[in-house]
Amino acid sequence: MFAAFSCFLSTTLLAADFDGSKPLVCATIDAHDCDPGQICLRALPAELGAPQFLRIDFAKKTVVGPVRTTPIRFMENGQGQIVMQGIELGYAWTIALDKATGSLAVTLVNREDTLVLFGACTPM
Repeated sequence: MFAAFSCFLSTTLLAADFDGSKPLVCATIDAHDCDPGQICLRALPAELGAPQFLRIDFAKKTVVGPVRTTPIRFMENGQGQIVMQGIELGYAWTIALDKATGSLAVTLVNREDTLVLFGACTPM
């Protein structure tokens, strides 16, 4: 019985890491660059000019990359995910963070192309 309680407690504590109460550091691990009428190019994020690491600061409502800090303009803390949106360098971006696992999906889109990133976060 103690083992079952320990597993439940550790899962509950881990889920609290991704509920928006703690800042996160995230690593992007997979990227897709898509242009209209073309097959999407799959690459490492750095090969496409995307940041390899970024930080999400929920208290300051910012996403911090290696070069610039961008404000989070919209954030919805839903039941299973936190969705954040903003604009940087002519791209609208959306980050969807899984509250149970810390995995994330990121889209950056403008009128010419779309970049899709996948990664994972951990509390700072």
